[in-house]
Amino acid sequence: MWKIDKRNKYSQIMSDLRRINSVVVKVKGAPLDSLLWPEASRCSVAGVNFTVVGDIRHFVTTPDAVYIAAADRLYQLNRDLSLVRTVNQRGVLTGKSDSAQFYKVPEKAEWNATFSINMLLPFLANKTLISCGVTDNKCGYCELLALANISRVVYRENILVGPSRPLSASVAFLVSVASHDVYIMTAIEQSKNQTSQNTCSLSDTEVLYLYDTVHHQNKKAGNEGGIFSISGDSATPVFRSKGNVDFVDGFQIDTIIYLFANVPSSEVGGNKVRLLWLQTKPNKVDTMKSFRGSSLIIPGGKGSRLVASSVVSGRALWVGVFSKDGEPSNTKLVLFDITPDLNIKENDDQDFSTSTKTYNPTKPRELQPQKVLFKKTSMTSVLAVTQGAWIVVFIGTGDGQLIKLNVDKNYHTTCPTLLHHTDGDSKVFPKMHLDAARQHVYAAFSKTVQRVPVSKCHTHTTLQDCWSAQDPSCVWCHDKNRCTFKDECQNSSWLSIVEDYQPKMISYSLEKQSDGRISLNVHANVAVDPNAGSNFACNFPASSGEPCEREGLPPKFPECKCILSNDTIPSQGMSVALKVKLGSMHLSETLKIMNCSDIKGSPTAALCQHCIEVGCAWSNGNCSWATAGVMSDRVCQTIQSTTMLSISSVTPSVVSFYGHNRAVMSGYNLGQVVRVRVQTSMDCTPQESPVWDNTGQELLFHIPANEGKWTVGLCAVLPDASCHGNSTLTYVSSPSCTAVTPNTTWSSGKRKITLLGSNLEFVDSVLHSHAQQEVSLFTDRSSQNVTYHIPASQSAQRVFTSIVSLKVANESLACLQSITYYPDPQFTSFTSTRTGDNVRITIQKKADHLDMSLEEVSAVGVYEGKDYPCIMEVKETSNQTDFFICEIQSAPDAIFRQLKVKYGEKTVKLQNTSHLFALMLLVLLLIPAIILVVVVVYRRQQQQLTVKMNKRMENLELDIRNDIRQGFVDLQTEKADLMENVGTIPFLDYKHFASRIFFPENEALMASCMADVSQVTVKVHLDECCQGLSKLIQDQHFLTSMVHAVEEQKSFTIKDKCALASLLTVALHSNLSYLTEVMEALLKDLMQKNSSAQPKMLLRRTECTVEKLLTNWVSVCLYGFLRESVGQHLFLLVSALTQQMSRGPVDRVTEKALYTLSEDWLLWQAQDFSPLRLKVLFPVGGDGEVTEPLEVSALSCDTVEQVKEKVLTTFEAKFDFPYNRPVSVELDKDGTFVALEEVDASSHVVGEVTMLNTLKHYKVPDGATIKVLSRSPSDKPLQTLKDDRDFSGKYFHLIDPDVGEDRGMNPERKKLQLKEVHLTKLLSTKVAVHSFVENLFRSIWGTQQCRAPPAVKYFFDFLDAQADNMKILDADVLHIWKTNSLPLRFWVNILKNPQFVFDMDKSPQLDGCLSVIAQAFMDSFSLSETQLGKHAPTNKLLYAKDIPKFKQEVKDYYRQIRDQPPHADFHGFLHEESKKHENEFNEAAALKEIYKIIHRYFSEIVEKLEQNGAPAELKEQLHEVKKRFEELKSCSWS
Repeated sequence: MWKIDKRNKYSQIMSDLRRINSVVVKVKGAPLDSLLWPEASRCSVAGVNFTVVGDIRHFVTTPDAVYIAAADRLYQLNRDLSLVRTVNQRGVLTGKSDSAQFYKVPEKAEWNATFSINMLLPFLANKTLISCGVTDNKCGYCELLALANISRVVYRENILVGPSRPLSASVAFLVSVASHDVYIMTAIEQSKNQTSQNTCSLSDTEVLYLYDTVHHQNKKAGNEGGIFSISGDSATPVFRSKGNVDFVDGFQIDTIIYLFANVPSSEVGGNKVRLLWLQTKPNKVDTMKSFRGSSLIIPGGKGSRLVASSVVSGRALWVGVFSKDGEPSNTKLVLFDITPDLNIKENDDQDFSTSTKTYNPTKPRELQPQKVLFKKTSMTSVLAVTQGAWIVVFIGTGDGQLIKLNVDKNYHTTCPTLLHHTDGDSKVFPKMHLDAARQHVYAAFSKTVQRVPVSKCHTHTTLQDCWSAQDPSCVWCHDKNRCTFKDECQNSSWLSIVEDYQPKMISYSLEKQSDGRISLNVHANVAVDPNAGSNFACNFPASSGEPCEREGLPPKFPECKCILSNDTIPSQGMSVALKVKLGSMHLSETLKIMNCSDIKGSPTAALCQHCIEVGCAWSNGNCSWATAGVMSDRVCQTIQSTTMLSISSVTPSVVSFYGHNRAVMSGYNLGQVVRVRVQTSMDCTPQESPVWDNTGQELLFHIPANEGKWTVGLCAVLPDASCHGNSTLTYVSSPSCTAVTPNTTWSSGKRKITLLGSNLEFVDSVLHSHAQQEVSLFTDRSSQNVTYHIPASQSAQRVFTSIVSLKVANESLACLQSITYYPDPQFTSFTSTRTGDNVRITIQKKADHLDMSLEEVSAVGVYEGKDYPCIMEVKETSNQTDFFICEIQSAPDAIFRQLKVKYGEKTVKLQNTSHLFALMLLVLLLIPAIILVVVVVYRRQQQQLTVKMNKRMENLELDIRNDIRQGFVDLQTEKADLMENVGTIPFLDYKHFASRIFFPENEALMASCMADVSQVTVKVHLDECCQGLSKLIQDQHFLTSMVHAVEEQKSFTIKDKCALASLLTVALHSNLSYLTEVMEALLKDLMQKNSSAQPKMLLRRTECTVEKLLTNWVSVCLYGFLRESVGQHLFLLVSALTQQMSRGPVDRVTEKALYTLSEDWLLWQAQDFSPLRLKVLFPVGGDGEVTEPLEVSALSCDTVEQVKEKVLTTFEAKFDFPYNRPVSVELDKDGTFVALEEVDASSHVVGEVTMLNTLKHYKVPDGATIKVLSRSPSDKPLQTLKDDRDFSGKYFHLIDPDVGEDRGMNPERKKLQLKEVHLTKLLSTKVAVHSFVENLFRSIWGTQQCRAPPAVKYFFDFLDAQADNMKILDADVLHIWKTNSLPLRFWVNILKNPQFVFDMDKSPQLDGCLSVIAQAFMDSFSLSETQLGKHAPTNKLLYAKDIPKFKQEVKDYYRQIRDQPPHADFHGFLHEESKKHENEFNEAAALKEIYKIIHRYFSEIVEKLEQNGAPAELKEQLHEVKKRFEELKSCSWS
């Protein structure tokens, strides 16, 4: 046994080990399972994958991580397969070749060798990862890596541990011996005909090794060496094999070590499977000598090889995948009991021996299997675990499938479930691993590790579906009302399957007792929680009388009995209703029973099936009572059919898992066949497909889609439901299209196109996105390619891309590459040259993107009406011209003047124009002379005009170039240093926020429904009439009837409906739970009304009462979320937009701004401006004293009023309180203060329009001093220019008025302005505020602590339930409902109207910016893909690149809400919201307004109540309310 003698390194090694959290040197009393798999927290991430560079060689897992060894890299991943770090396996070899030392180097350092990992073991007790293999010189190398950080090497040693060849049939694992030490056991593949590749002193010629894992073990053995060591005891046995050995698996259970191997055999097949047992002894020597062995016997499969292996966790059971008859594709899964036989003599075997023994020729003892569990082609891996009394087996296949098989306590298997399949046919790695939470399985493929959920519990939406899945991992959780993992259903009643397979949840049988009475025995085949089992009851309700006699003992779970009251069962049978109570859970079923003696006829399978279905048994070809026969329908399958029907073939017999349309079944006597049954396994629910065009010998049917890749059985179903005949059908991977060649075509079509990929023989037709017809006529087809002629396009001159898709059955699969259509090639001319008896033709074509080949072009020369074929020889390209050269052989002695060129199905005729050359030459010579004459005649006039035009064009071009360059410079140099510290956020209180939402256009109602200050602190008691109305609307029957009645009246407008909804919200605000119930009832009515029309239009507009009611409800429920989370980000965005707009000019007349997001509000006519910093002085006291200067930023183009606004805004931001007095400003000019006015005598006047004065007009320099003067109320106020109809025609600021003016007066204002030049300002504004926009959006659709607001979760669940009830299968409809109800109805309103949330004013330019942002927000929720071009609106283009990212975040948001568990007490949440805002509204005022509506439509409401069957008391209550309102003067209103 191995030792390492490096005494001087011992201290450093132990120091490194201590640095990894005090490594445990000796593991005392800990079984190996606990070392490798301690408890860990659950991982809830859905199935994901990770792809490595190169092929995977090994991968292992720990409770916290996954480690993958690839060709030259080692990966460390989290449990969810997210990458933690990657370590390269490169290094340098130093020293002689036979003793060279290997050292790993960093990623970018020079290297001359790589380290190939052949063994990878996590050692949890030491918190290390053992990594061993060989370097390029075939010498061994090992490392101890820190589990938490694989880039940290704790210890390294040049030693061979494990196999020397990569991917050899060898195994390695940790074992714990009796001394509690942990060692590495390696079982090495032996190939006697192959020499070892190891060139170093150590070899791998022995079979078994035990290596040390920590240094102290060597010292205990008397050696001083490294960590990895084989004991130096001379008595250590050398474990050898007689012949070749392939090891498949090894593990330890308690004190027994198990090894499985394939060894040569002289029997049929040439192979046998051996199981070796070793007992752990106090030392390695005794452990090695303790081995015993046996041979595994495979039924009907002598010579079978073991392919994959797994111990059943927690038991001495084991499953293995065996390939039968040496065929890798012919595999079966077999279960064995591998309890060691300790009666076998130690160290005495036919195939293995230590150095102290010879081989025993006696045949080893044979081990028989418990059962063959499963048969399938190409199984490659297996993993088995226990789940209660069940065994759960995960099976990997050679074609990339992961299958789950459940096995009950009697070893009966249920229907296999497909958990995952790859798009291709990548083989599953032999070893799979389960995560610590037992909810995911890790499977490796060629280059990918996949994390797959072990069960699909969440896909079973009903209790029956959950039970029928026969999945021991799943239970029906009563409180959650869904199918979950058992440990996810805490403190709740649950129901699951029993320990053995049962076909029905409720089974029953009929027995005839000795006294002649008939007993109906019911058995509930369910497992439940103890509380449900102890509260078990059966009830047999009937419409008339009791079907059962009331006597005997009460039912005891899981059985109950009914002694039928009437001993005679009608000949046609009878139905018995059954209700089963299991605690808080209830099951119901209708049992169909018949008198078993009355079921007679010829013993057919159909009669047998009918007998068993009604609770009877089958015995000797007759139907009998349950006590006298077999009640399993399997007995019916053994009955031979008298129908002479046979199936000879099914075409096609191999299909993709999408199925195939119009398959043909051929056979004999098929005339009565009505369906074709597809059966994957005996216990799986079959699929059936109807038939047509049945001739008796042939019939057509559709092969249904199937999720798995496997072989299934087919049989023909007759009208009596019996199935006859036998055929097979194989499902394989779906087609994939990876390339299109050529990938261009001409518009007239018919170019020969070849699609490249895999499984293309299953393609039915080819689709193109631009054309309606399918192409199904292929010129050539195989598994790797399909060739066809492409259809023409409708647009001959347009260049566009067409997506190519494969039509497979009812699915369309897009190719990875598309085809681009170009205009038809332009063949321009040809020339001909005689070469002996032949004529050489050169065809000229304009160069294009089509890359036409010689095979795609053909030509014939035409002479005297006769065609002469021209044989293509070569293609050349020169000077943007393609030349196709062909030759007409044995041509007549003549000149060809016409040529016909054909490509696709189009023919082009070309004329030889060489005879016109002389005439063309003459014309070309005359043209310069004519031009010269014209130039001489008009030269003087043209020269003068040209000089003038050139000058004007130069000036124009210079202006445009300067504007463009300045825009570019601004875009690149502007700094978005927007201030995020905006002080206290001026939130509106709840009352004002809600009122603005409820009554946005009705200030009178808003004022009347808001409680005054005295009402807020004191609960106001309603008078008698209002109390009566309040009680009346608390009746849901009345309230819904009233709403429907008034909405049906044409005079009741949309504005009236919105007012009614808001009044109801105010009146019922103290009872939000009831308001929610009313809203749900009205919404259900609205959904039913729109379900058959346009369901996608639901909730899009506010056209009825309930839609406005929903808006109010969302606003009430989300106010807390808005204030605590979203409000801050919204205010920061508004502040950022305001700051950004103020950085550039804003026209005071039109209010357009240079910095904006809206093109409509873009000030593209802005003139040059410069920033100014002003020193502003404020008065202190009354004797002329002033404050220290306050620095204010302004622009030279700002008007006086704009400067005042900036001064006051800066003052409030500086001192955190407003300057609440009217002001005027003065400019300090050389010690004299000059008053600044918006308009004065110096103002510039154009025609009758006056330009507002700016700082530039007053020549205010940078750093100027401005003094603020406070005006007293007695001062004459300056005229407010805004009062004059918004400056209509009398004033202008930055945009020139449309009047005549001498261009010489202001030439700088008259230069040409182009709007498009300034569009970069939109982009710069977008960049400046983009982070604020992203933060706002993500605060809206983010989830705090992985939970959406309770109201959002509650309402989305409500929409999901309604979609299920209405059988709406289109997922887009549900997405649109959710979008219309939350983002469109609430958030967009808040985004566009921040004044609803804050105490602020909204300027028009701010409104334009917010509208653009709100549009981007809504586009993020859209399902349609918008194609944008250069003419698209700028508000769409601004956020075009961001929308796809936002859309994905929205999908994640909706998915998180769907997966989030329901709120534990939503009605409690509503109660708290009602209590929190109690007495903030005037409920009496709202009730009075509601009564006005009732009074207006009183007769219609009464009529609606009568139609809805309202009780008389309710109508009397309505009349009483009317009477009180009319009589009681104190309850009147104006």
